[in-house]
Amino acid sequence: MTTRPAAPRGPRTAGDAEGTPLRTTHDINDRIVRLVPEGARVLDLGCGDGALLERLQRERGCTGYGVEIADGNVLQCVRRGVDVIQLNLDEGLSMFEDASFDVVLQIDTLQHLRNAEIMLRETARVGRIGIVAFPNFAHWPNRLSILQGRMPVTRRLPYQWYDTPNIRVGTFRDFDALARKNRLRVLDAFGVQHGREVRWLPNLRAATAVFKFERD
Repeated sequence: MTTRPAAPRGPRTAGDAEGTPLRTTHDINDRIVRLVPEGARVLDLGCGDGALLERLQRERGCTGYGVEIADGNVLQCVRRGVDVIQLNLDEGLSMFEDASFDVVLQIDTLQHLRNAEIMLRETARVGRIGIVAFPNFAHWPNRLSILQGRMPVTRRLPYQWYDTPNIRVGTFRDFDALARKNRLRVLDAFGVQHGREVRWLPNLRAATAVFKFERD
């Protein structure tokens, strides 16, 4: 078995006719790859065109599956030799058993889900370790836009308020609070800005938040 500045197209929900450009991971893939243990069995939720999974297979000796709904992305995964399951993530992960993967990834996926908190818990259930990355709405340029009375439009959030595919907005600190609420132990957390890790004031200084966690 095998989700604008031009961005790769990522997972979409069942109501989207053409798919939604979601995954903009060029700046963060290097950081994600380093967080995944060698030889890990990986489930990539909203895997887009499969580029990250292909890289994990090639560089880290990983195995596993991507989950994607957009037809074009599924085809790209197949062409890359990435095993992919075509599935709407809002339907959940009931097909997977507890701890059936070493690592479950949600890279630029969480903010597009209607059932974001449930999917976070499912990520921790299905994987021994979960890794999420999402746009940090508290990044200082976004705060400045809000102070000026406008919704932010940035390289990381390149949409107007009326056509954005992001149905959730969250911050570094928001996710930290959500993890505590759901009894998730954060193993590592940092921001990414221009491809570099930001560990000092990441909620203010980084466009992307990255968390690695496990069930408490």
